[in-house]
Amino acid sequence: MDRRIGLEQEFFLLEGSGEPSVRADEFLGSCKEETGKHGSGPACFAPEFVMGLVEVSTPPVRSLADLEREYHTNLRLALGSARSLGLRLYPLGTYPLSFEPVAREDLDYKVQVQTVGPERFIHAGRCAGTHLHLELAGGTVDPGVGISAGATDAARAEALGLNNLATALDPALIFLTRSCPFYEGQITGPSPRTVHYRGGAAFGWEGVYTGLPWAGGLLAYTNTVEQLVRQQFDRYEAWLAAMDRAGIERHLFAEAGGDILRPAWNPVRINRQGTVELRGMDSNYPEVTLTAIELAVSVADRVRREELTVIPDDATRTFEVGGDTLRIPGFDQLSGTLLHHAVAGPLDDTIISEYLDSIIDFAGGGGRLAALRQDRLSGGAYPTTEARILREYGSDYGHISKEDGIRLALEACDSLEAQVPGFRKDDEPEVANASRS
Repeated sequence: MDRRIGLEQEFFLLEGSGEPSVRADEFLGSCKEETGKHGSGPACFAPEFVMGLVEVSTPPVRSLADLEREYHTNLRLALGSARSLGLRLYPLGTYPLSFEPVAREDLDYKVQVQTVGPERFIHAGRCAGTHLHLELAGGTVDPGVGISAGATDAARAEALGLNNLATALDPALIFLTRSCPFYEGQITGPSPRTVHYRGGAAFGWEGVYTGLPWAGGLLAYTNTVEQLVRQQFDRYEAWLAAMDRAGIERHLFAEAGGDILRPAWNPVRINRQGTVELRGMDSNYPEVTLTAIELAVSVADRVRREELTVIPDDATRTFEVGGDTLRIPGFDQLSGTLLHHAVAGPLDDTIISEYLDSIIDFAGGGGRLAALRQDRLSGGAYPTTEARILREYGSDYGHISKEDGIRLALEACDSLEAQVPGFRKDDEPEVANASRS
């Protein structure tokens, strides 16, 4: 089955001192000019809702090897543009120290901020994530209704199964990409990006979507395409009702490009680009990101290749394959025990380890997954960026000093640059020299 994949990763932009920057537009202008020198392709450098976050993406590609190549190519360009301006790209899910993000004035963002509430939405400006796109058959997605009535039965079934499969992978991807343990200068315990972006009333997680779980939380499995379509409409109607409560006129949402698929900031969503989008991962180092992506893509590829039926099962907390069926954890297990352990459990958590073991066994393969499996066998737990940071920066006081926070941030920038093949710290794109003349 010929399907494409794509990757988007958000990065904090820092000044050379390690302090947060607000020069996103200057950075993006440099990237755009440099990209234009090498031919016209998809726009792979984009703004976020605050001036200190930027997005680096890949165009749609057909293999993991192509994804890695495009990812590294665009990171090299981004890092070079940043260096030419005296800036750095910080790759982890949260910046370790306290700061106040500066928001953009776009109508779309204003509607979101006012509907969610400024005091909650500001958390989104302090969190950086990674998104994986798994392409569906052409014509499957219709932004007006979610899933097109004109799509073939096979395409509709694929969308249903892939959406459920992506949902079942959410705790695994959260755990593997746990990155910076600090938020606003404090060790929060639970993974801070997931807590402060997604939120979760059941666990006492105060985040952007704590009060709007249908807009930003993990949505339940659906048993039929009709239920999946209804889920999209229910979320849209709930968003309009939230706008009403906040005193926001509905026409502003439409003027900002809103449609039935727009009010979806969930960890898994049907995207208007015709993909199932997995949004639950922390931003992280390239090796961590590419390992998590390989896991998700390998699982999806096997389900498609073997035409397996994906069935939620309340009796299991692992992936279990038999015949032409893949049984995945029931939603109560997934959104309860597994999610909580993935976000807030210890890094040697046996419940998460058994769940991850089953997914990696199902995915099979070599490469990064074989190395990940070996790390688990030799170390007794799956390695995470968070664990490495805690070994060096953790303390009994639960906070990090400004000096250590800046050092952590700059070390993370250095590690990012070291993991991008072909990037040297003295590299500068030619556009930077031209722009200063």
